[in-house]
Amino acid sequence: MQLTAALQSYDISFVQLALSKAIQDIDTSPGKLSPGLASYVGEQFDKAGIRIGVLGCYINPIHPDPATRRIEIDRFKEHLRYARQFGAPMVATETGALTTFKEYDPYRYEEIGWEALKETVKELAEEAEKCGVFLGLEGVFSHTLSTPEKMRRILDEVPSTSIGVVFDPVNYIGDNIQLQDEIVDSSLKLFGDRIIVAHLKDIYTEKNKIRHGKAGRGLFHTQAFLTKLQKHKPMIDVSLEDIAGYEINETVHLLQRLSSI
Repeated sequence: MQLTAALQSYDISFVQLALSKAIQDIDTSPGKLSPGLASYVGEQFDKAGIRIGVLGCYINPIHPDPATRRIEIDRFKEHLRYARQFGAPMVATETGALTTFKEYDPYRYEEIGWEALKETVKELAEEAEKCGVFLGLEGVFSHTLSTPEKMRRILDEVPSTSIGVVFDPVNYIGDNIQLQDEIVDSSLKLFGDRIIVAHLKDIYTEKNKIRHGKAGRGLFHTQAFLTKLQKHKPMIDVSLEDIAGYEINETVHLLQRLSSI
């Protein structure tokens, strides 16, 4: 595979693989997955010495059109069924925009979105349990799981051990850069035991606007976060975001130094 050959040039041990984005020479559209296809892809990564730590299947689990939502759910369930053949212990998604139902009901839109998410998570968690893999949920400040408290709430309301947290602290911080340590500490207190993979990027300001970029050189307290994370989850996989090309090895080496200080 061209993908695994390219990945071998980077000092990485695992990837978060989004089939539809990363694999261009094989049709992985809904209904096309099989044990043979999944095993073939997994074997190619294994030969390259790289694990598929996460299958990314980022759907909108609260899509306002029920028919479209069903298509999205079924696509995710297909990923769950074949995750183990790929060698992946989890399939991950975000949770849909907080304002999805605002035009429908400007007063109760958050409640409506929550109920839609809860029903979807219940269904996906049941499928994940059957398949022996994790359903990974990633919170974002502008999404249904917009705060650490809401992540804790979904874990409590859908009490399935197959649900794990994809923890990207920058996603929760948003514009509240001054509260970043408080947000990280609160997250670890609320669901630190349920984190199954972490995402890492950084926060930069340009002309009074906030943007995200490669980890380790911005305003996010990267070293402190890595130290806290390792105390809660030793040897956990950390996936880099908003980075490409030559920056990958440079950033990997920087983070390795920060982790050892």
